[in-house]
Amino acid sequence: MIGALFPLAKPVLHGLDPEAAHDLTIRGLSLLPPLRPAPDDPRLAVEVLGRRFPNPVGLAAGFDKGARVPDALLGLGFGFVEVGGVVPRPQPGNPRPRVFRLPRDGGIINRFGLNSEGLDVVGARLTARRGRPGLVGVNIGANKDSADRLADYVACTQALAPVVDFVTVNVSSPNTPGLRDLQGEAFLDELLARVVAARDDVQPATAILLKIAPDIGLGALDAIVATALRRGVQALVVSNTTVARPATLAETRVSGEAGGLSGRPLFAASTRLLAETYLRVEGKIPLVGVGGIDSAEAAWTKIRAGASLVQLYSALVYEGPGLVDRIKAGLLDRLRKEGAGLAGIVGRDAAALARIDG
Repeated sequence: MIGALFPLAKPVLHGLDPEAAHDLTIRGLSLLPPLRPAPDDPRLAVEVLGRRFPNPVGLAAGFDKGARVPDALLGLGFGFVEVGGVVPRPQPGNPRPRVFRLPRDGGIINRFGLNSEGLDVVGARLTARRGRPGLVGVNIGANKDSADRLADYVACTQALAPVVDFVTVNVSSPNTPGLRDLQGEAFLDELLARVVAARDDVQPATAILLKIAPDIGLGALDAIVATALRRGVQALVVSNTTVARPATLAETRVSGEAGGLSGRPLFAASTRLLAETYLRVEGKIPLVGVGGIDSAEAAWTKIRAGASLVQLYSALVYEGPGLVDRIKAGLLDRLRKEGAGLAGIVGRDAAALARIDG
């Protein structure tokens, strides 16, 4: 029903500033009565991270930063929802305007700067929904002006691990100065060791995920994978937004804006990195594929590249919530034609997709 209304709402929403349109969407979702999506076909179920995901299509972090509407989002048919990013102390993020649509490219540029209501507010909301059905994770980061960023991640883990299914360590946002430096081997080793130890102290069943940037070389990827495996990270999320600007972008008026580029222009680079990561983890941990998923075919390609789960966000701006059901239906159709289960498709073409051109 909500998906059917999107074509009517889209002109109104796209007539607004992108951030105002997003805020209006969140408010609208908060007013909806509880939604109960139709049960997913069992062939879409995924068993990873010690949990059964009813389908592999998740909502990426950034849409519901404050954990205001995770249950309404699950009601749209997502198999799981990741809220956040969350940082310990409230921070406003960067000045507006800080998000820009690239409609002809199917992309978004944002430089939010990890705007967050803070750990106390978001933690209270997640605590209040504890025990409800549906898989919810949280993306965590560090305050921009923090004197000890490692301690920020530990504080978020200690507070939130007891009330979510997974915690995603975000060291790959391009909009917090110096944050991507934490992907360096020495910093990352200490960070993951402390986060995993904090998780073990409060809720060992909660999975720890690590989200990486697409703008890294293969040598850096080797080090990240080795460190993540050594420190007991349970999945890698590939990838965050990119600071690169493909020469093919049509929306040249805004393509030069600073920030992370997401959506369709990110698909090739993020899928290539996903496939390279799959070849390196050698089946030891699952991967979550993110970046440019706007159709069932794109989701299928991510799975072939090595993703056990996928996430989307930017495509919702252009396609609306009905995209979730369309992707699930398309995946089912592919599975029928293949005569295989999802697990048998994961990483099947990783070697070839690692060589795709951007």
